[in-house]
Amino acid sequence: MSLKAQITEDMKTAMRAKDSARLGTIRLLQAAMKQKEVDERIELDDAAVIAIVDKLIKQRKDSIAAFEAANRADLADVEKAELEVLKVYLPERMDEAEITAAVQAIVAELGASGPGDMGKVMGAVKAQLAGKADMGLVSAAVKAALSK
Repeated sequence: MSLKAQITEDMKTAMRAKDSARLGTIRLLQAAMKQKEVDERIELDDAAVIAIVDKLIKQRKDSIAAFEAANRADLADVEKAELEVLKVYLPERMDEAEITAAVQAIVAELGASGPGDMGKVMGAVKAQLAGKADMGLVSAAVKAALSK
């Protein structure tokens, strides 16, 4: 079953269970997916759906930080609940050691030597690790590998 179909099934399940918080988050995700399909006139595959989920998760994390800085725990709690629902749709994430090893292998493969090669390395890393790793950690690993 594709990820898109799984999300639709989860929406139906949330409707039947009258789980309004989960249902709202899934509808938000489906709206983002539909918007991407309409804008680009494409049918989303699993990789594109994962990219959308990643984007929504990043937005939630940014919102949580902003709400906590403004002492709005009530709004931060809503965002945290949405974040937990969205995390279900991501594949298993790589840990820091795996990310570092993958980045070092790509840097060696490309023959990158310094910070000037950051763009080239990030392009290759993004193609290989998209959806599998947190891109913030990947970026930090690339910077560390190229600064040596």
